[in-house]
Amino acid sequence: QVQLVESGGGSVQAAESLRLSCAASGITAGDYCMAWFRQAPGKEREVVAHISSGGQTAYVDSVKGRFTISQDNAKQIVYLQMNSLKFEDTAMYYCAAKEKCAFGGTALPKISYNVWGQGTQVTVSS
Repeated sequence: QVQLVESGGGSVQAAESLRLSCAASGITAGDYCMAWFRQAPGKEREVVAHISSGGQTAYVDSVKGRFTISQDNAKQIVYLQMNSLKFEDTAMYYCAAKEKCAFGGTALPKISYNVWGQGTQVTVSS
């Protein structure tokens, strides 16, 4: 059974950086997809970035050029490097995973993730 544990959230000033980590366990061999989502109070959850086991990535427009999703396949850890943070990036950030998954291109794929972490809070003050 796949389990995800996020870490790295915190409170920062606008324009500063944070790096989130998502440690996965239980992913068996084969293709998989992982993603970061976020949900701000009173708003719907939105995807931030996806990454496939093959290294393909895709980002929501609002974070392109500022956020980078990456992974350490050997350690089964996915990172979200967030630079030039803005007040509107304030949210609870969640890691998600789906086995037997792949995507191509840079357009945001539509993936029904079935494993979720507990979330880590990111607060950006202006």
